[in-house]
Amino acid sequence: MQRWICSFHMTHHMTWPTSRAYGRQRLVLLPKMHLRLITLLSFLAYASRGVLATCGYEACPSTVPGMLNVHLVPHTHDDVGWLKTVDQYYYGAKNKIQNAAVQYILDTVTRELANDPVKRFSYVETAFFERWWNEQTDKTKALVKQLVNEGRLEFVNGGWCMNDEATTHYNAIIDQMTIGLKFLKDNFGDCGKPLTAWQIDPFGHSREYASLAAQMGFDSLYFARLDYLDKRERASTQTMERVWHTSPSLGRASDLFFGALFFHYGPPPGFCFDVFCSDPPIMDDPDLVDYNVDDRVSKFVLLAKVQNSVYGTNHIMFTMGSDFQYSDAHTWYKNLDKLIKYVNLKQNETNVHAFYSTPSCYTHSLNQVTKTWSTKSDDFFPYADQPHAFWTGYFTSRPALKGYVRDTNNFLQVCKQLEVWGSMLPGLKLKTSSSTLRKSMGVAQHHDAVSGTEKQHVADDYAERLYKGRAQCQELVGDVLGNLMQKNATVKPPQAVFCDYLNISVCPVTVDNQQFTITAYNPIARQVTTVVRIPVKGNYSITGPNGKMVTTQLQDVSEGTKQARRNRGNAPKELLFPITLPPLGFSTYIANSLPGAGSPPSNVQYKVFTPKADETVENQFLSLTFDGSTGLLKSMTDKKSGRSMSVRQSFYWYTSSVGTEQDSQKSGAYIFRPAKQTPQDLFNGTSVGLKVVKGPVAVEVRQQFQPWLSQVIRLYNAKEFAEFEWTVGPIPIRDHLGKEIITRFDTDLKTNRTFYTDANGRQILERIRDHRADWQYSNTEPVSGNYYPINSRAFIKDPKMQLTVMTDRSQGGSSVQDGSLEIMIHRRTLADDNRGVGEPLNETGQFGDGLIIRGKHCVLLTSVNKAAVAHRILGEQLYMAPSLSFTKGVQDWATKFNTMESMVSRALPSNIHLLTLERWTDSSILIRAENQFAVAEDPVLSQKVKFELKGLFEPFGITSLKEMTLAANEALADEKRLQWNITDSPYPTPPPIKPVPVPPSTLSVSLDPMEIRTFIATVKRTNE
Repeated sequence: MQRWICSFHMTHHMTWPTSRAYGRQRLVLLPKMHLRLITLLSFLAYASRGVLATCGYEACPSTVPGMLNVHLVPHTHDDVGWLKTVDQYYYGAKNKIQNAAVQYILDTVTRELANDPVKRFSYVETAFFERWWNEQTDKTKALVKQLVNEGRLEFVNGGWCMNDEATTHYNAIIDQMTIGLKFLKDNFGDCGKPLTAWQIDPFGHSREYASLAAQMGFDSLYFARLDYLDKRERASTQTMERVWHTSPSLGRASDLFFGALFFHYGPPPGFCFDVFCSDPPIMDDPDLVDYNVDDRVSKFVLLAKVQNSVYGTNHIMFTMGSDFQYSDAHTWYKNLDKLIKYVNLKQNETNVHAFYSTPSCYTHSLNQVTKTWSTKSDDFFPYADQPHAFWTGYFTSRPALKGYVRDTNNFLQVCKQLEVWGSMLPGLKLKTSSSTLRKSMGVAQHHDAVSGTEKQHVADDYAERLYKGRAQCQELVGDVLGNLMQKNATVKPPQAVFCDYLNISVCPVTVDNQQFTITAYNPIARQVTTVVRIPVKGNYSITGPNGKMVTTQLQDVSEGTKQARRNRGNAPKELLFPITLPPLGFSTYIANSLPGAGSPPSNVQYKVFTPKADETVENQFLSLTFDGSTGLLKSMTDKKSGRSMSVRQSFYWYTSSVGTEQDSQKSGAYIFRPAKQTPQDLFNGTSVGLKVVKGPVAVEVRQQFQPWLSQVIRLYNAKEFAEFEWTVGPIPIRDHLGKEIITRFDTDLKTNRTFYTDANGRQILERIRDHRADWQYSNTEPVSGNYYPINSRAFIKDPKMQLTVMTDRSQGGSSVQDGSLEIMIHRRTLADDNRGVGEPLNETGQFGDGLIIRGKHCVLLTSVNKAAVAHRILGEQLYMAPSLSFTKGVQDWATKFNTMESMVSRALPSNIHLLTLERWTDSSILIRAENQFAVAEDPVLSQKVKFELKGLFEPFGITSLKEMTLAANEALADEKRLQWNITDSPYPTPPPIKPVPVPPSTLSVSLDPMEIRTFIATVKRTNE
């Protein structure tokens, strides 16, 4: 979407506006007979061509050596939801909100391209294109295939959406790209493969996304949004286009050429020919009073030369299009035809040559230029478009949706794995599939979805889509697990039930039944032990899958839980017990009510805090000490090393700015701008209400900071981390002040302005306060200007000790002071920040008084040399957590049903993560495996590692294996990426791909640090 951005001042002292006005839409149709003739001729031409297609770089138009070649790139930017829902955008509903209708764009563009073989168009969002494609006749589909095969219709990016880069997890990015690119491959073959990553609207750009794009085989990446000071620096040094070193672990193989666009992602000022624009058309009748060809050509040439002055070749790209434009493509193309004609008539005089092109053809032209390109190694966060407008609020905006997206991604992996397992079970016919949830999750990765920058009704629509997709996957998971449990085909277990509100102790099946089962499926290819917490009315015994009794802990539900769940449940107790799960498998635990068990058993101790001496709780790995006066965390001790560290943890809030006399910028969905740089402590200054609960499974410290803010800190038996579970909201606004809530850990670590955040849950990047690697930073916003996205973890360290905070969703955070780490967990602003969404970020929630958020941070205190092992393994377990389902109890369950099964014959090594296991076709599956450690993180686990696929999976055997690029739309052996000469290496980059053979006898796969390998495996059921 176009938002107001800071105008970019060029060397010619010209300021170009980048906003676009919307007007009423109209649709222009070609005469029916004309259209039928074109379609028929196109169909015949396509049919006669067979498989011979000229697409990709071979289809690029000729350029003129020695001239300034202006690549005119017709395109549309179609948000998969923002001000309207994805359905409303496609059909053109709710046009009072925004005039936009994607179906008409694709209709009219297709007709225009069919008219003229010279014309080009670039399209991005497969979520929309698939919908439109499925509505077309066979003749229209044949025409579109011809356009694609001739390179006239080019897909760029090609994912289900144009995903966000700050708040998305790498697993979800790969998945959404895969479903989009698979659709293009299935319907258009090799010519449907995009060559360019087109991230023109996301609000900052991550190094991990660029690395993933390189691994997907893209030759280039283009974007519009980079910090205004960064852009100024690049313009003055002609470094708007460079080569990005995207991964220190993967090295030159992940290098990617990138370009920053000049006029945002719209046309140059004065040359928008859409029906919603008011720029003058090309009026070429010389008898007209308003004849303007000379003026139009003169301004076009001037703009081309201005842009060329900040780029370093004789090629520039003008992006001719913007948000939801081309609903009447004829108006665009008619004027572009004239513009090209008259510009080229004067090219001998102006030395400017204009023509229709595409992003990939522009890339190819740059690649043909004799030039050595400079390089970049960091990322493009945070993004600011004005001195007091840092787009760092959206790192946290809509925390409930962010949490739901992350949890749903977890469940989607479970669903896809069990869909594979279920497809191999004889006699089981799956009634549902993972398709709906895969597509809903694809939509949710859009840069106005999980980012939290959409209107409220659109956020509701995203959540509803995820809910419906989850419901279908829950049915699938229940059916597959039920089938696997059966010992006798005639005796089936009860229908599985899923408890979506388990995080606030709501689960009717565990509260209302004297006997029930808990089945946990583990999507990690290693054994996992964790703790389950379920709501109950009384005490229960728990029998494990091996028939042995399991240690339990019955305790009162916390006050924070009662506040969060409101009228959705009333269980007074919760039962904690450990579960151990096989790799890629399930275990069933049986609960039986114990008579007379209304009160907690003697193995649980309650202690209400009163001001006195310090209170210490501990397990085998950690010791936590709480201040005797305040009740706040005071220190942590790593019992392995014996080292202690001062740690004060509390909550604070920043007042949301509503602007100042000097600058009107407000804090809102996109922008984080605090009114003051020092936050207000939510600790009341005397003592937090504190209650200690000790039992054999866990010890809890319950804190009450405010009536609307509480926290439970847990140490589980034999776990290395401390769990901080916070409940925040409704954020009070009676004082008419927006508030942005943070948790902050203040330590005595000497951090020297340095802290670390992850990129999309994968790479770790060093951050230095008040510093940018490529340009001179201006400290206009000391807090928000130092905020960075945190997808899964952030940490601070000194030479000996490291404090790591693992998150359960994407959030924003920083180290504003040495030794301190803060993470924003909730926001409620009362003003719109004027970036287009037109609403304050004031989520009122289900009950109308404000959204309540419950989340978790898992905190690790380790020696520096042990930290990576701890946070890498824990990170995998958090985002691939076990999935729980429940059934009513059946007498003699263990006799009638299987209580444990695994899909694999052996566990994978701890540095290998089975990233993807999903059904590809009826006879093949998609497998991705990654080495989840980076170079030099650990002396053992950061080495090359091998494992064998032969005989790994119990339900099926692999008969053939084909290695693919990361998104599985091209054989790795066929990948041929463009190479670039760079300033910091004598060799062109990236180097040619050299696939590592997989021996058929063992199917042994090797993985270097951070390497992901992708395979399509043809499979056969084991019992066939």
